[in-house]
Amino acid sequence: DPKADSTRLILNAKAQDTVLSLAAAEGTVEDLEIEDVLKVGYKGIKCVESGGPEPGVGCAGRGVITSINFLEENGAYTDDV
Repeated sequence: DPKADSTRLILNAKAQDTVLSLAAAEGTVEDLEIEDVLKVGYKGIKCVESGGPEPGVGCAGRGVITSINFLEENGAYTDDV
């Protein structure tokens, strides 16, 4: 999945679940926890995949904005996460 594979080498794993796919499964992004989407990879690099809509369905930028807002609201940019 090209919307979820940018961190796979850092994580040494298959593509991780995206913020948008997990939010869709849970019902809304507010139902997610930071631990659901943030994975720690090589040398402690924190990885999150935002994902995006199906091709031709919506705006990929909206998915990125949704993901960034979720990360900010849940303290992902602090040193203790």
